[in-house]
Amino acid sequence: MSNVDHQSATATPAPDPRRWRALAVLALVQFMIVIDSTVVNVALPSIRDEFNASTGSLTWVVNAYVLTAAGLLLLGGRLGDLFGRRRVFTIGTALFAVASLTTGAALSLGMLVTGRFAQGVGEALASPAALSLVALLFVDERERAKAFAIWGGIAGAGATVGVVLSGVITEFIDWRWIFFINVPLALIPLLLIRRLVDEGRATGTPKRIDVPGAVLVTGGLVALVYAVVAAAGNGWSNPVVWAPLVAGIVALAAFVALERRSAAPLIPPRFFANGVRLSANALSILLVSTTSAVFFLVILYMRDVLGYSPLIAGLAWVPFLVMFMPGLALSARLVARFGVGITMAIGFAAAAAGLLLLGRIPADGSYVVDLLPAFLLIALGMGIANPALQNAVLYKVSGEDAGLGSGVAATVAQMGGALGVAVFAMIAVREQISSTASPEVAATEGYQLALLVAGLVLLVGLLAAVWLAIRAPQVGRAAPGAGQPPSDQPPGSSDEPVPAQLTRSGRSSR
Repeated sequence: MSNVDHQSATATPAPDPRRWRALAVLALVQFMIVIDSTVVNVALPSIRDEFNASTGSLTWVVNAYVLTAAGLLLLGGRLGDLFGRRRVFTIGTALFAVASLTTGAALSLGMLVTGRFAQGVGEALASPAALSLVALLFVDERERAKAFAIWGGIAGAGATVGVVLSGVITEFIDWRWIFFINVPLALIPLLLIRRLVDEGRATGTPKRIDVPGAVLVTGGLVALVYAVVAAAGNGWSNPVVWAPLVAGIVALAAFVALERRSAAPLIPPRFFANGVRLSANALSILLVSTTSAVFFLVILYMRDVLGYSPLIAGLAWVPFLVMFMPGLALSARLVARFGVGITMAIGFAAAAAGLLLLGRIPADGSYVVDLLPAFLLIALGMGIANPALQNAVLYKVSGEDAGLGSGVAATVAQMGGALGVAVFAMIAVREQISSTASPEVAATEGYQLALLVAGLVLLVGLLAAVWLAIRAPQVGRAAPGAGQPPSDQPPGSSDEPVPAQLTRSGRSSR
């Protein structure tokens, strides 16, 4: 092949002029979805009082959403690959809006929980389709780093805004508006998306759905998440915990065996041959699980120990949101200059320092002295680490599997959040039970231990990120005049460039 032919074959596709407007629309839906994962927390007491619900039944207001989304995200991502990412994104967003309206207008707790199940289905369709569209829209590494900085920031910013909004809306308006607010937010992308994004259907992939695989992986993940959530209140020896745990493990083992023999697998085995993506998803579990625990445990500390009202507990997170933004801006520069490994290591180090500070909170704590410094460090660390993680989990994902990669990343995040809240809450509760101190001091001791363990988990993540930086130093770094550096694969990983025949419209260019 001549030099001219080689350059033509490897040239980076021309950037889509609509890409930044499309990112804004796609990110709006992701922001809405992430907000909904935390906005319900402060409103739970009001929902309980209105429907006279028991504590056990109230947990389904949260778990119905988490379980459904976690179980269906992989399938949702694959449906986007097969039938068009824009189409699946649109269906998921519309379903999320309708489900939000149903949930806000609920006449009973059963109707509310049903709406939450439907919201989980909407997220499972819309979220991976949106992320895969972002990955395909931005072909230049420097621009992609900026796009992922914005996208990765949605998670932390949305989670924080959700806590603040829930306090304000519950205090001054009505808890139902935490769901009603999603309807106008969803209308914007539904009206604009067709003008900004092509269908994005994968070519060369058979239009077949691995139904047995979808049933096994969905059922297995739902069973595992259910077991982890149930363990927080029942202990691991209770049949309500170990029975679904065993069932989930068996289902996932059967899924792996089935995928190896399937002609059209839901998750091709080659997908996990890429060492960078595998490491990034493992690191995502560590970051999401610990930061989810921070929101859960610190809000309890504010309410139960410090005596904060819902409004004050929500507003206390505003500095967290403010500090998160500089982390996002810094992340894009760090990724372009040093790669995702070093960037993640810096983010994990800052967040771990903040968690270790929280591990020292006293029963008579002060917001300015005991919480604010830790909030600022954790927010900065999350802002730096999240975009780098988003970049790495989709590293060299093929055009055929962009939706699958997004679905895997979203599933890992949901599983990590459920795992973190359940495990660290269990640590806190067991320490509180064993304490002989006053209720406030005992509660604080439990929160201290759980947050200290979370900080140590992030230190493990820091070491893993450093290892990734050593093994694959060029991943994510901008290379002038090239879309992707040529030699940034660690040993044992696969090289899966976006196929030349895949265009943004999904039509063959050959």
